[in-house]
Amino acid sequence: MAAVLLALLALLALALLSLMSRHRSLASRLPPGPPALPLLGNLLQVSPFRTLQSLLKLSERYGPVFTVWLGPRPVLVLRGSSAVREALVGNPEVFAGRGRMPTVESTFRGYGVVFADGERWRQLRRFSLTVLRDFGMGRRSIESRIQEEAQELLKEFQKTQGKPFDPTFLLSCAVSNIICSIVFGDRFPYEDPEFLELLQMMNDSFREMSTTWSQLYDMAEPLLQWLPGPHRRIPHLLGRMRSFIARRVRDNARSLDPRSPRDFIDAFLIQMDKEKDNPNSEFTMENLELTTLNLFFAGTETVSSTLRFGFLYLMKHPQVEEKVFEEISRVIGFGRAPAVADRALMPFTDATIHEIQRCSDLIPMNVPHRVTQDTKFRGFHIPKGTDVYPLLSSVLHDPESFRNPHEFDPKNFLDEQGRFQRNEAFVPFSAGKRLCLGEGLARMELFLFLTSILQRLRPQPLGPAGSVSTKPLESGFANIAPRYELRFVPR
Repeated sequence: MAAVLLALLALLALALLSLMSRHRSLASRLPPGPPALPLLGNLLQVSPFRTLQSLLKLSERYGPVFTVWLGPRPVLVLRGSSAVREALVGNPEVFAGRGRMPTVESTFRGYGVVFADGERWRQLRRFSLTVLRDFGMGRRSIESRIQEEAQELLKEFQKTQGKPFDPTFLLSCAVSNIICSIVFGDRFPYEDPEFLELLQMMNDSFREMSTTWSQLYDMAEPLLQWLPGPHRRIPHLLGRMRSFIARRVRDNARSLDPRSPRDFIDAFLIQMDKEKDNPNSEFTMENLELTTLNLFFAGTETVSSTLRFGFLYLMKHPQVEEKVFEEISRVIGFGRAPAVADRALMPFTDATIHEIQRCSDLIPMNVPHRVTQDTKFRGFHIPKGTDVYPLLSSVLHDPESFRNPHEFDPKNFLDEQGRFQRNEAFVPFSAGKRLCLGEGLARMELFLFLTSILQRLRPQPLGPAGSVSTKPLESGFANIAPRYELRFVPR
């Protein structure tokens, strides 16, 4: 027995020595960073309670390009507009890999357009962009759908008759129906129980991915993966959402007409049939279900969360809301619904929406990237496979790019004459090859939903404007908008 115990201890010691040797070899070539412990890495310096803030603090000592170890895994951290753009835009192919997100890996396992890599990602992204355009993204047909949905949302808000209510799920229903019309071919009534259950699961999983426990799990997965805990809840929620999509896929397959695709699922099924004899095809049932889940999730949560933050910022800054309404009154009036063409004539409204997105800072550390080949970056050797955290929050709050980076101020996007001014540091959709597929659709939705509501209703807080808090409910992978109630008062 003693001999077995000694042998096990010897094996453990050898494994630890091997790990430390690999760590030293990698660390000698990577950018500098805080000293790391074997197995634990920099868990003592990177707090799961304040992951982003920990990384920003470390960058004050180690500069805009540095390395942290999340357990045994090195991560290249990029802070500030210059470093992030140099990597994602200046070296787009090299930094186009998808990094690890342990909290969702058991669900996606490298499938689906968001979490795919290499040739699989290229095939899925090219196809998804083509189909999304074919079904109206960026065209007048989708604009009409958004305008109709905005009027449905407006009716629901008007039904509250100025009484306090939580707008979370009405906003989710409205926004989700736009992407539903593309991926499922139809919309859902706001009272549909299955639809509401699906949105609840989506809302819960988005929040769970941003909790302290999830941040800890992403940092220390090798130590925690076999233990019970809240990290088990995320795959369960995503699995139930995937089951819903799988049922929709089966329904579509039974009634499919290859000559007349109704939605994204039909188009994918048709492509699957075309490539059924191609052994290298990525058009598989797994990629269909998980790409649809990617599009449905991203197309719902990002815009609806931004709108939830948006009403908070407008209630906290009523003078901004008044100027937006003045511009709506002058440019659009009250005889018709807002249209995308109006945006070019409404610089203050456009700047306000950009500022809502900038301050919402929805995905502060970005979805992790990965280096696809050995490369030199700012004089350092970055090995192939290294994960990368491009801190989008540090770009959106870069004092070298914005006049008032730490306050809500639409003037951050206006020149001295009050004209809208584009800014390269505006990266809520990321940048480079992994730029969000739905950027154009999201921009259209934010403008049309917000102006359609403000044209008819004034959002009012339940207390003084100064008491409105925009502090996120959770801040991790995402900044989760706080739950709140408001009143909508007719104009």
